Amino acid sequence: MQDKVEERSLVNVLNRLRKDGYKYDFKVGQDGRLCTMEEKEQFNPDQVRIVDHYRFEGESDPDDMSILYALETSTGLKGTISNSYGPYADENVDTFLKQVEDLGKNLDKNDK
Repeated sequence: MQDKVEERSLVNVLNRLRKDGYKYDFKVGQDGRLCTMEEKEQFNPDQVRIVDHYRFEGESDPDDMSILYALETSTGLKGTISNSYGPYADENVDTFLKQVEDLGKNLDKNDK
């Protein structure tokens, strides 16, 4: 059996998601839309669904927390986006994901 900390590390979760087809790294652009890192495709909140999320806490500092979201777009692109908590959080990412949640397109464990 794997060590619980090891199985819940950011790297291991990302590797598992990549194997499950979440191959794109997303970001939120200056215009407030989700896009691929290359900015070739852009999405509004109504075109995105949060499939799952994972919270991580730093071993030495409980304030060193981040969250990783597994996302799927209306065009079928699957990828991830991460954000920090507290003063290091990206407000654009928070705002975008809050809009997705407000549309009711947030995590639905019944889909699995």
